[in-house]
Parts: sequence; structure tokens; C-alpha cells
Amino acid sequence: MTATTATHNLLTDNPELYEARFPDRDRVAGRWTEDCLRRHGAGPRVLDMGCGTGRDAAHLHGAGRTVTGADVSEAMLAHARHHHPGPAYVHADVHGFDLGRGAFDAVVCLDSALLYCHTNDQLDAFLSSVRHALAPGGILVAEMRNGAYFLGRTDLLDTPVVHSFTWQGTGYRSRTTLTVDRTAQLLRRTRLWTAGDDAQPVEQRSAWRLLFPQELRHLLTAHGFDVLELHDGPGPRTDLPWQEGELPGSTTDADRLHLVARRGPAH
Repeated sequence: MTATTATHNLLTDNPELYEARFPDRDRVAGRWTEDCLRRHGAGPRVLDMGCGTGRDAAHLHGAGRTVTGADVSEAMLAHARHHHPGPAYVHADVHGFDLGRGAFDAVVCLDSALLYCHTNDQLDAFLSSVRHALAPGGILVAEMRNGAYFLGRTDLLDTPVVHSFTWQGTGYRSRTTLTVDRTAQLLRRTRLWTAGDDAQPVEQRSAWRLLFPQELRHLLTAHGFDVLELHDGPGPRTDLPWQEGELPGSTTDADRLHLVARRGPAH
């Protein structure tokens, strides 16, 4: 059976399916983020950039923060408003946004959302937008894949990984292959979806920018940020997920990268 190539994304177009595929019942991502914000004394106004289904934004709201969730997917935003109320949800693009100068005490960007900035211009636009959005001394918290992991390692590359799960009585199967585009410095993902027994397979393609720890540190410094933490775990998506009370590590070698940076004074 020949696969068709989708122009949309099955998971982001179907937020309930996304949550079924990537459950976070214990809200590890939200709790880890709140721990970072609390340890570094962040104020109450938080922007969750790339908020997706709104689970993490709602957790931060429940922790007593005034939260705005922003995403480019209208389907995700509609789901978040209905299923995870509390935060304000707005449409905004990680490639550049303006939600008010100094309107937030913290900007959160989880689950590799920052890495959808594929080019240097897009990365600069994102960091400029974050700096504009943060009050002086505000905090940026980000979590993403670690480009350094793929230096000499191929265990996650080229060999398809299969996941299966059932949602609303239908069986879904994904076959995902990762490849490295060294010229573009991108981690490319090809995912083949099948739903049910007779459905036509659907192929979807996406990519993340591969950022290396020292490269990321340089970019942040150039945009007027002081890097407070940069490490590979523990975090919400590490092999051994973060647990309450765990402090950040000191290495940047594993698959995930965790960042906390503070906006410096105007310059």
C-alpha cells in the first residue's frame, strides 16, 4: 500500500490524540518547570511559548501563576481552552512574536519547541522576541533535544522506531525514522502513520534544529541573557525523569538539554 504525504500534522491537528500518544498524568513537565521558576525567584507572569494542548500552562496556573499559553496551532489552542482552562490562550509563532514589552516575568519553551527555529535568522527572532517579552531580570526556561548527543552517535538514527496505541477504539501505529542533515544542521523526522486495519498510510515530515550547548550559550549571551543552568538532566523527558527535589546536573552529553537563563539589563 502506497503512503500519502500529509500537508498537516496528525497529532497537532488532533490534540486529544496527541495527549493519548504522549501522556503526562503526573505533570512531570509542569512540575519541573515550576521548580525551575521557583528556584530562580521568577515572578508570577508566565508565557508558555508553544503551549500545545495546555497541560503545562494549566499546571503553572494551578501553582498560582498568571499564565498565557501561546501556540501556532488553532486546534491546540481550542483544545487547551476547553480542556485546560485557567490560562489565557493566544495565537503566536515561535519564529517571532510580540505580546507586549516586559509583559512577563518568565518565558517557558518546552518539548523542543525552540528547535522549530531552523535558521539563524529564526533563532535570532525568537530570542529577540523573548527578550522583548521579559521584564528585566526575567527568566527563560527551555527544554529540547541536545545536538551534541548526535556527535558520533547513531543509536537514534536511521533505524525506524515503532509505537502502537489505541484511542477511542482505533489502533494507531507510527513508524518513525530520524536522520541528520549535516548541511542544514537539522534532525529530520519521517513518520509513517496507520490508523485501523484498512486506512491508507500517511507520511509526515518535520525537523528540529540541532543546537550544541556552547552554540546555545553564545546565542543567549549575544542577546543579553545570563545562562544560569545548561545541563542534560534530570528533566521531564530524560530516560530517568526528574523527581521532586532533584537538582540540575552538570553535564551536557545526553539526549536532552535543559536551559535556564536570565534577561540582563537593557543595553
